[in-house]
Amino acid sequence: MGYTVEKISGNQVKIAFEVPAEKFDEAMQKAYLKVRGRVNVPGFRRGKAPRKVIETMYGEGVFYDDALEIVFPDVYEEAVKGEKLQVVDRPEMDEMKQIGAGKELLFSVKVYVKPDVELGDYKGLKAVKYTHKVTDEEIDSRIQQDVDKATTMADVTDRAVEKGDIVKLNYAGSVDGVAFEGGTAENQTLEIGSGHFIPGFEEQMIGMQIGEEKDLNVKFPDEYHAENLKGKDAVFHVKVNGIQVRVKPELDDDFAADVSEFDTFAAYKEGIVKELSDRAEKNAATQLENELVQSAVDASDCDIPDAMIENEIDLMLREMQMRMAYQGLRYEDYLKYTGQTEEQMRDMYRAEAKNRVKMQLVLEAMVKKEAIEPTEEEVEKAIAEEAERAGQPADEFKNSLSDRQKDYLRENAAIRKVVDLIVKEAKVEEKDESERISAADAAKAVQAAAEAAEKAEEE
Repeated sequence: MGYTVEKISGNQVKIAFEVPAEKFDEAMQKAYLKVRGRVNVPGFRRGKAPRKVIETMYGEGVFYDDALEIVFPDVYEEAVKGEKLQVVDRPEMDEMKQIGAGKELLFSVKVYVKPDVELGDYKGLKAVKYTHKVTDEEIDSRIQQDVDKATTMADVTDRAVEKGDIVKLNYAGSVDGVAFEGGTAENQTLEIGSGHFIPGFEEQMIGMQIGEEKDLNVKFPDEYHAENLKGKDAVFHVKVNGIQVRVKPELDDDFAADVSEFDTFAAYKEGIVKELSDRAEKNAATQLENELVQSAVDASDCDIPDAMIENEIDLMLREMQMRMAYQGLRYEDYLKYTGQTEEQMRDMYRAEAKNRVKMQLVLEAMVKKEAIEPTEEEVEKAIAEEAERAGQPADEFKNSLSDRQKDYLRENAAIRKVVDLIVKEAKVEEKDESERISAADAAKAVQAAAEAAEKAEEE
């Protein structure tokens, strides 16, 4: 068996096959054994008609499709492996030059492969790294998170309800003396002053004692979600079952020791500042890296087969469905609620999918051009990071990997190195984050001015 490979374009090749006559004759005989049970021949029981009789009645072409299916997988795999073709779609028949018993089988197929990439500049790229200085408000907000975790609840028994209290209550609502759906509950929890209930409800509870019952007169908002209650006057009969208050910890050394590894509040606060600063630096570095890689991708060119884009859309949709499943949502229900079709979802993801595919191809091309090979230590690090994301011990995770998965992680380690190279070779200017905000505001102002001028011309 022989074959020749001809590149048609940057993303498609033509493979011409030459299958010896004896090899195709073997396939024809196998095809006969497969087909004979499906063919009716007068005078013979089903499956017992000789091959010559079937060929006389229907022509030997009746076996061609099955014979080709028998021959093709082996010759195709030989060509793909022999030429190290990275196919990305199913092959399509191009031309059948010769087929028949006793003849050499000559045919060709076309198949899409990973496209050639014309790399643009990826060294010496210019970019701005916007740094963020941690503010007092961010520090206070972060400390407040620990305060909330350390806050406890205490029962109040010696006074009436006050604003800010957490009240346990029963209530039963009615409109014109008739109870309505969803208007009755027992032992509900309500923070007085939170605004979670209908306007006027919480304010009227202030001053009530534990065990006290009272009718509250309220009016449903005109924009209320229940159509039958919009703008209606209502009466809620309520009973206070209990009162609680939040007990917040003092911001002192004891608090610091309880919520952190530090013994003093001063050291704890310094740790918070470092935590926020490290996070801000990591975010800035990640954003810089993403912008540099995107610049390198935009500067490069390749003709991406549609199949690669569609496969990436499939992956993105599966990821979306998994996220929904974790939240207890069904993808089909999401489409129904949003009024979108599957095709509209695919169209929505298409541009991002194309960019993701192109980014992968460009980075792979850079790895090849730079002849980058990750060290074993770098591969081990990639495996350890993936194990951490999977929530498994590194050794256990590594032993569970297939050879294909290990190759994938090795490729990722190589891509990580080329990304590091892009960042290292870049010409980076550091600016305060406020300058980016100012620049964005200026850009919006310019856009608004342009739109206003265009509108004025039209008028």
